[in-house]
Order: sequence, then structure tokens, then C-alpha cells
Amino acid sequence: MKPSLLSAPSAAVLVGQAHAHGLLQTHRISADLANQAVVAVVSKCASQGYAVTGALVDADGVQQAVLRGDRASASTLNSAYSKAYTAVTFKTDTTAVVERSKTVPLLANLFKLPHLLLLSGGIVIKVDDEVVGAIGAAGAPGGDLDDACARAGLDKIKDQLK
Repeated sequence: MKPSLLSAPSAAVLVGQAHAHGLLQTHRISADLANQAVVAVVSKCASQGYAVTGALVDADGVQQAVLRGDRASASTLNSAYSKAYTAVTFKTDTTAVVERSKTVPLLANLFKLPHLLLLSGGIVIKVDDEVVGAIGAAGAPGGDLDDACARAGLDKIKDQLK
């Protein structure tokens, strides 16, 4: 029986494929798109007379971009981040989480954990079925208004997420 030898390029391909099986492929939002999104959040609310902060987090919940609008209070910095963090954690918009908490009382217990906030204004960002981040808005006089401003941030970049 004659031993079979692989060529060096064939062996390199096999080794490369073996290593690739242990890696997860993910998508990341660029810094440029993240900044465009938070500018759109703040601009949308400012056009309606609301001083807000917009924050964008990546799929891990790490803050990637933030913009505090003119006259937005300091507390909006933490609130916008927490809304985005909550959306990415639950992989859904925070308005849906708020609604779900009304029928699943135990869900509210999770909101004792750091950075989870049970308020509308966090919008998840998906590419196909993959969650790649979330946008949060805080400072408008109502969660529905924060929600609309956060959605404006997503609308600004969604066509570029391909």
C-alpha cells in the first residue's frame, strides 16, 4: 500500500477549513453608519422640538456611537444606551418587551440587572435574521416618541446594511 501525500496547497486549504469551522461569522456596523444613525435620531426629535440622546450598540451591547442633542439632559445618555442594550439583549424592540412584560410578570425581575430598561425607545438592528446592533433614543416626552426617533436612525442606515 502506497502512502498518499497531499500537496502543500491542498493541506493548507484543509487546515484553513478546519479552523474556520470553529469560528462564528458576524457582521458589524461601521463607525460611519453608527454615527449617521445617531445623528438621524437626534435630528428627527429636534425637528419635533425634543432634546434627546441617540445611542447605537453593537451585537454584544457595546456602545459604538452616541450623540447628545442640544439641551438633552445628562440622564438621557444612560437611558438611550440602556434602551439600545435592552433591545439587543432581547433581540427585539423594547416596545415589544414592554408589552410582553404585561403578560409575563416574572420578566420584570430581569430589569433589576444593570443596563436593562423596561421602556420604549430601543430598536433592534437586523441583517436578515442576524442581530447586528440596536439604537436607543431617550429624552422625548413619551416612549412612543423616543421609539419613532430611534426608528428614524434605523431608517437612515437600513439600505446600507447589505
